[in-house]
Amino acid sequence: MRKAGKTVGRVTSRGEHGNFLIPSDGMPLTKTQRLQRVEALCSSPRKGMKKTSRRTVRFVRNHGIEGDAHAGEWHRQVSILDAADITRLQGKGLPDLRPGAFAENVILSGIDLTDIGLGSRLRIASDVELSVTQIGKVCHTRCAIFRKTGDCIMPRLGLFARVMQGGKVWPGDEAKILHLVPRSQFQAVVLTISDRCSKGEAEDTAGPAVCDQLQQKLAAHIYETKVLPDEQSQIAQYLRHYSDGHSIDLIVTVGGTGFSPRDVTPEAITEVITRPTPGLDEAMRRVSMKKTPHAMLSRSVSGINGSTLIVSLPGSKRGAVENLDAILPALTHGLSKLRGDQSDCDPARDGRKR
Repeated sequence: MRKAGKTVGRVTSRGEHGNFLIPSDGMPLTKTQRLQRVEALCSSPRKGMKKTSRRTVRFVRNHGIEGDAHAGEWHRQVSILDAADITRLQGKGLPDLRPGAFAENVILSGIDLTDIGLGSRLRIASDVELSVTQIGKVCHTRCAIFRKTGDCIMPRLGLFARVMQGGKVWPGDEAKILHLVPRSQFQAVVLTISDRCSKGEAEDTAGPAVCDQLQQKLAAHIYETKVLPDEQSQIAQYLRHYSDGHSIDLIVTVGGTGFSPRDVTPEAITEVITRPTPGLDEAMRRVSMKKTPHAMLSRSVSGINGSTLIVSLPGSKRGAVENLDAILPALTHGLSKLRGDQSDCDPARDGRKR
């Protein structure tokens, strides 16, 4: 029978109450003293309940942990917490805090989760590979832990991931970062809206051009690209999916902004956004009007849902690139504000040149 990985250096103890990362001398471990490893593995048969620590679990590709209620064909198959964050709460009056109390599946130590962004990949044990899909989550109710400590770490510090490669894992197994996308890098989704492209009757050239532009000029990480038909409900569904707590900074739609009966992208965006950003649309139309009078026929709409900016571009490659170029100089500042940047909006006041 396989044994869990061994601890080296100072001795840690989980004790009878399930405490972990508490050394025998009572002093917390520093990051350099903690191994990059799995501290605990948890699962539960039903949602809405604390998870139970397991001696071993099996990760199933594109599903999650075998037998866990949160497993399935979606983006939050596995949840992850840093053991140091749980140890900190143990020191704030919760010494009996057990693994699984936050409904987390995996507790890791020795890895700084705060720098990990969407698209990063983690390896645990020799086989299992996880791709990070979401940072934190919306907390709908205040749990007993929040009421006692004034803090609940899963909404702020938890990571969610999809299982890219499965296998069996034990506590003590090694954990490491295979590919790091820094948390500071903007995350973008590009949705091409076209009946013909979605059926394979035409090649999507505008979407890939927009992706290249975002990577080169905004240094964005392209989290996802999709080609969708001109169906308002489907477009709105994907816009909500990526803008409701998914940790995406920018969604760019390409196509469906004209006068044709099937051009419904503006209607789908209007259905989703809560705060319009008309200045972006005005800037794009102003630039396009210098090239063609047909630019005044654009019905492009942009706006904000939560902390995600949604921008619509025309469907032609040239038009999409020209329109995006018009607003790129303002996007870094705008997206930073959506992330909570408190710096002055006037560059002359904080020492930067206009």
